[in-house]
Amino acid sequence: MDAGRQVEQWFHEYEKDITNYLVYYTGSKDVEDLVQETFLKAFQSFVSFKFASNPKTWLISIARNEAIDFYRKKSVWHNLNEKLLRQTSGKELAITEEIIIQKAESARLLKAINALKKNYRDVVLLRGIADLSAEETAQVLGWTDNKVNVTFHRAVNKLNLLLKEDEQVDPSFR
Repeated sequence: MDAGRQVEQWFHEYEKDITNYLVYYTGSKDVEDLVQETFLKAFQSFVSFKFASNPKTWLISIARNEAIDFYRKKSVWHNLNEKLLRQTSGKELAITEEIIIQKAESARLLKAINALKKNYRDVVLLRGIADLSAEETAQVLGWTDNKVNVTFHRAVNKLNLLLKEDEQVDPSFR
């Protein structure tokens, strides 16, 4: 199968997974350009793809690198809290209470994920959000399976601690 057809097939299979991963990784819903760049890079690098690994894992690795490069240039991670606060615009006056609570809980989770150190954040996003296996996460990060499992366990514990601390500061979101 030629590169164009294969990458197009992967696009149909994995575009939603890549988009979802990038939304959580960047904290922004505006990730279309990064998704496009991911599949463009996959097309350009197709000859280097060894079919020994999962295409989804390879694509998420590309997406992660694209996001890192993009946000390194923009220094956006420190502005995540501002973005979350600006998500709700004046146009949304008729939002139900349930949606407001869901947004607040999502904002708390994103804030807590953002507060994690980089290794913890990476493994939480890959294992918890992108739903990769420990082996696939190890491939993306260049770690051993054991390091992924240990780091994920520690990251989840730290994430729970951060969420509990946040709940004590603002008990209205229990």
